[in-house]
Order: sequence, then C-alpha cells, then structure tokens
Amino acid sequence: MWTQKFGKSDVESGARPLYPMMLESPELRWAFIRKIYSILSLQLLVTIAVAAIVVSVRPIAHFFTTTGAGLALYIVLIITPFIVLCPLYYYHQKHPVNYLLLGIFTITLAFAIGLTCAYTSGKVILESVILTTVVVLSLTLYTFWAAKRGHDFNFLGPFLFGAVLVLMVFAIIQMLFPLGRISVMIYGCVASIIFCGYIIYDTDNLIKRYTYDEYIWASICLYLDIINLFLSLLTVFRAADS
Repeated sequence: MWTQKFGKSDVESGARPLYPMMLESPELRWAFIRKIYSILSLQLLVTIAVAAIVVSVRPIAHFFTTTGAGLALYIVLIITPFIVLCPLYYYHQKHPVNYLLLGIFTITLAFAIGLTCAYTSGKVILESVILTTVVVLSLTLYTFWAAKRGHDFNFLGPFLFGAVLVLMVFAIIQMLFPLGRISVMIYGCVASIIFCGYIIYDTDNLIKRYTYDEYIWASICLYLDIINLFLSLLTVFRAADS
C-alpha cells in the first residue's frame, strides 16, 4: 500500500518511472540497483585480484596440479562454491552472515578460475576479458533501454533453463567421449550465447522483479552470468589458439 501510494505521488510530481506500470518510487529502485552493482563490482575486483595472483605466482598452480594434496584441495575449491550456495540461499537476507558467505563463495570461485587460467596464454585471457567486458556492458545498457520502453524478457526463463540442461549433458558427453577441438569451439560459442541471454534475463529481473531484500541473490545471479560468459569465451579462444 505504501509503495503504491509513493509511486503514484512520484508519477504525479513528474518523475519518470524506470519502466512502464511502475508502482514504486524510481529513487528506491535506483538505490537498489546501485547497491547490486556495487556488490557485483566488488566481487569482480576480488575475482580479478585472486585470479591474477594464482596466474602470476607459478608455484601456486604448480602445487595444485602436480601434488596429491594440491589436487584434493583443487577439488574442494571447485565444489565449495556450490556447497556455499545452499546456506547462502537460506541466509541471503540475514546480515552479516550473507556477506560472509558471499565472500567465501567469491574467493573460492575466484581461486578456481585462476587455476583454470594458470596454463592459458595471456593473449587468450586478455581476448576473453575484453570481449566479456564489451558484451556485458552492451547487453546491460540494452536491457535498461528496452525495459524503459516496455519490453519484458521474463519469457526467456524456461528456454534458458532448458538450454543449460543441454549444455550440462553435452559437457558430460564431451568428458566421456571427447569429440575434438571443433566440438569444443561449438560448445563454447553456444554457451556464450546462452549466458548472454541470462545476462539480459537477470538484468530484467533486477529492474522489475527482485525485492529489496534479495540484493545478495541478485548479485550472485549476475556474477555467475558474467563468470560463465568469460569461461565460455575462454574455451572458444583457447580451442582456436591450440
């Protein structure tokens, strides 16, 4: 009731809504959006810093890839983000536990990304970073522009979910029965397109559907979209470079 009343008076006073049929105050929604992107920016900076240390300090990658203890720890680092997601989903509205779990999630995932990039050429990493940055900024600006004109991307949800399932099955097949460099490039290209769709879908949800208490979960969704897009492009460039 308060939100509807606030939104109505705001529209009557001449403020321009963020998207058509908006009932809340644009100032409240913009504050929420700024909070999300502040958290997301910090996540990305931490990821870049941790991954850069892992890539530049060669003994770290050497320990994880050549020793039994390192390999075991590498597996722990890979599965930890997925384990942390469970309590994070439950505590995502409880401060400061949500920030603590978010930090663990981001750092462990950043470490795993760094190990993935450790034996990749700097040229391939740079190409993937540049293209990821350009695509994310372009799709974000496009989604805000489209939302302001009444476009809705909620219909993408079921299609993207089905596409991710296909990707997972294809990845399992690729691990069991390697199909060669061309198939890896195709997989990376298809995955890149799918996660581009997810960036649009989750940005649209950020603008219209997430409540003010879901800032942690919204940040995680966009963070995973960007990381998966980067890893997909890395797969493409690495296969092309080999």
